[in-house]
Amino acid sequence: MAFSLSLLTVTPTSKTLGPLVLLGIILIAGVRRSYKYAYKGKLPPGPPGLPVVGNLLQIPKDRAWLVFTEWRKKYGDIFYLNLAGQNVVVLGNYKVAADLLDRRASQYSDRPRNIVAGELLTGGLVFAFAQHNDVWKRMRRGSHEALNNQVARNYFGFQETESVLLVDQFLRDPSEWDNHLRRASTSLVLSIIYGLPPLLDSKDPDILRVNHFTARALHAAAPGAFLVEYFTWMEHLPRFMSPWRRYAENWFRADSILFEKLFSRVKDRVDSGDETSSVASTLIHDQEKLNLSSHESAWVSATLYAAGAETTSGQLAWFIMAMILYPETQKKAQEEIDRVVGRDRLPVFRDHGNLPYVRALVKETMRWRGVAPLGVPRRLAQDDYYEGHFLPKDTICIVNVWHLNHDPEVYGPNADEFVPERHLDSEGRLQPAFPDTKDESHHTYGFGRRICVGRYVSNNSMFIEIASLLWSFNIGAGRNQEGNIVLPDPMDTIDDGLIVRPAPFPCSITPRNSEVESVIAQTKELHS
Repeated sequence: MAFSLSLLTVTPTSKTLGPLVLLGIILIAGVRRSYKYAYKGKLPPGPPGLPVVGNLLQIPKDRAWLVFTEWRKKYGDIFYLNLAGQNVVVLGNYKVAADLLDRRASQYSDRPRNIVAGELLTGGLVFAFAQHNDVWKRMRRGSHEALNNQVARNYFGFQETESVLLVDQFLRDPSEWDNHLRRASTSLVLSIIYGLPPLLDSKDPDILRVNHFTARALHAAAPGAFLVEYFTWMEHLPRFMSPWRRYAENWFRADSILFEKLFSRVKDRVDSGDETSSVASTLIHDQEKLNLSSHESAWVSATLYAAGAETTSGQLAWFIMAMILYPETQKKAQEEIDRVVGRDRLPVFRDHGNLPYVRALVKETMRWRGVAPLGVPRRLAQDDYYEGHFLPKDTICIVNVWHLNHDPEVYGPNADEFVPERHLDSEGRLQPAFPDTKDESHHTYGFGRRICVGRYVSNNSMFIEIASLLWSFNIGAGRNQEGNIVLPDPMDTIDDGLIVRPAPFPCSITPRNSEVESVIAQTKELHS
């Protein structure tokens, strides 16, 4: 008894006091957190976490969507995570995502605060990251005016020209196919946004400069990129103790100079009577109606550039992989192109309505391997309830787009396979889109008021470039350094922040017949 009593009456020393205080803080925080929500309702189920950090350490930096897919099997279509005190729900079913993000869009259209990417690195002017405020509304409206389905037709000329240049580069140097895709996407977006002529060199300084901005923004916006996003007290540290702040602010100043220069050049051309269609020229003509300053319009243009260049090249890289892994699909698409287009010219947009299989192939590429498997997170603007669960205000909502696009209950037991026929009826015509997909038959473009504003331009670019590549080439497996034919692994990815593209793989690209080179040369001359 004396021994037991001595244990109970130990006086805390300086060595034991610290851990005891910390333990007390953790227990108090946990109790307060439980009490705070207990009377309002029950949170969705989710994996158990650790004190203080919650589930933060359980989420891998790479391919988190696969972990979320496994957790969905255990915890349901909506499950809860605690990321160092931040409430998070993951939506793993198309109906749940549409119910909340589409049908309750007024509550779910905000973005979580992103200190580095959303505020410091981009000055709050990249509306894709911006919170749901007046600036976001004006920028979003301006981008819609410049990229809606009707206006997107104005860019057909740019897209047809770029598709010719792309197949020409594939013909001359097929081993650099991935660099050609990156150059073509960057060049096309610069043409559409700023009315610039094609940039033929993938190492052009303008391409590299804006590509670096895109890489910085995407990496900064990725979950876990900077600790200050979880431990927000760090934002109050002095500047000399905050390398992340110095990095972001310095680049914002440099990028602002670049984007304002690009925008002002378009304004000079418009003032001189140049009527070339572009996003920037639309913003200039409608500046008064849109109530956007030149500074804001310059950053709207920059936002659309960042959103378009990397995503399109990444989607086309996944298309190349699909053609290697599913050669019968490639053959069917080529047969349709040959029947409709013939062999004496390249495809053009007037062929669009007569190429349903190619259009289905575009949809399937976007579904099978969308470049944004988790999308960009949302923030709940007020307390909400859904199917018996309480969702607190400021909860971050993440859509597991990967699972939505691979849900066997929607796309069938072969949902993991690349099958364009799933988008066609028995007579080979495009069938009505899958539920809650905005006529896309996939969820890669997102939901609600934050749906990708450039999706019409993106679909058009994918169509004309895929049709041109399949008209021109047979795409097959390449060889490794030992000379052995190797198939690419569709689960081997490179995570570029919010964007995912396939890891490098060898590829064989050969002209389909002897006339390909001359037809490409003639078409290129017509576009000169």
